[in-house]
Amino acid sequence: MELRVIEKTDTELRIEIAGEDHTFMNVLKGVLLETDDVAAATYDMNPEQSGGQTEPVLTVKSESGDPLDVLADAAESITDRTDALRDAVKAA
Repeated sequence: MELRVIEKTDTELRIEIAGEDHTFMNVLKGVLLETDDVAAATYDMNPEQSGGQTEPVLTVKSESGDPLDVLADAAESITDRTDALRDAVKAA
């Protein structure tokens, strides 16, 4: 996975996440939207709407925190959830 920051302010981040598809991006967006400090989270993969870009571009707007920290917390939450699922499957 390759990340490229396109634009970053104190409360907004636009970052390209190369090599990912809708499956991963929907999970990431969903976890971000569950986060208290997130005002908005969306992604775009449509080349017609984005000037030819084909890699997903995630946009995160936070209420007050650093959006990179918010993204890192979301990634950790995904890891925790997948670990819990794996443990439950092994125990089943």
